[in-house]
Amino acid sequence: MAAALTVLAGPVTHADTPAIPSFTDGYGLTQVAGATEVHSATDFTLTVTTPQLSGKHKIRIFLPSGYAADPQKRWPVAYFLHGGGGTVDDAAAAPALHSDSMITVVPDGGLKGWYANWAMQKTAMGAANWKTFHIEQVVPFIDANLRTIADKAHRAVVGLSMGGYGALLYAESHPDLFGHVASLSGGIDFSMPAVRAAVVATELNVTGAWCAVSTSGTGRCTGYGPYVDSDAIFGSPYPVLNADHIWNEVDPAATANLARLAGHDITLYTGSQGPVDHFTEIATKSVKAHLDQLGLPSSLVDYGNGATMGSTCDGGHNYGCWAPALADYIPRLASAFRTTG
Repeated sequence: MAAALTVLAGPVTHADTPAIPSFTDGYGLTQVAGATEVHSATDFTLTVTTPQLSGKHKIRIFLPSGYAADPQKRWPVAYFLHGGGGTVDDAAAAPALHSDSMITVVPDGGLKGWYANWAMQKTAMGAANWKTFHIEQVVPFIDANLRTIADKAHRAVVGLSMGGYGALLYAESHPDLFGHVASLSGGIDFSMPAVRAAVVATELNVTGAWCAVSTSGTGRCTGYGPYVDSDAIFGSPYPVLNADHIWNEVDPAATANLARLAGHDITLYTGSQGPVDHFTEIATKSVKAHLDQLGLPSSLVDYGNGATMGSTCDGGHNYGCWAPALADYIPRLASAFRTTG
């Protein structure tokens, strides 16, 4: 167990700065003094460093409005994983994530981290152990510092686009941690050449492949960071002499991986429009079919051209669809949390 190191409270800039909980360093995470961003008493962002990743990384946290009022109450937790080219601040584009029924934690996933411990650690990105950062550091750090209900029945992982892949993979590889999982427009079938090509495009910084729409107002991703080798994350993507074995091992659509979700609450969302969600629909339907073959209950919401998701949704790969999809999902998740007691 990591030793507790330092206690840092939210920054005090003037008298009316909202009070936020204090956090103690540990599990390999060190807070950057003076870097905490306080948006409100229930919406703030920590900045941390870790040997697992190069540079500084943010963790945005949404607390229920009643968190401070009842210091004895514990809360379920949803981890939200953002998309490629995105940041923790993308979560603000989906107001449903700031729920009064749960704590929501939005950890940095990198512009192209793909929620993986990279095969290559000496690229322009430096140390890149994203999965270790999230699973072995962020999760226990949050449980140690906030009043969570620290069991799988009250912990969910939810993601979109690149984060949709991460959510499904994390639930499969750590079924003891997450009892609920949702993937929105995820690149969740690595047997598809189009999905592998999209991952490689992020490695090569080919802007546009799987970019989550940013909240900067530009409506487009500005890039995936420095160029790295096309084998940097998962090794060779080419199915020759088992060169692509890592891709196959971490394929969320693989039957052996999906089988680990027995007893889990599984929800999938996708549209069908545009050059990206055309493929996420295929990938999502493939995963749903495999789950059905395994006899594992799951929910698929295919909103097609977006008409069923309201006026902001065109069925494409954007928050105009993801925000209402999350508004549909979060109440379902809250109900599931209550059902598990």
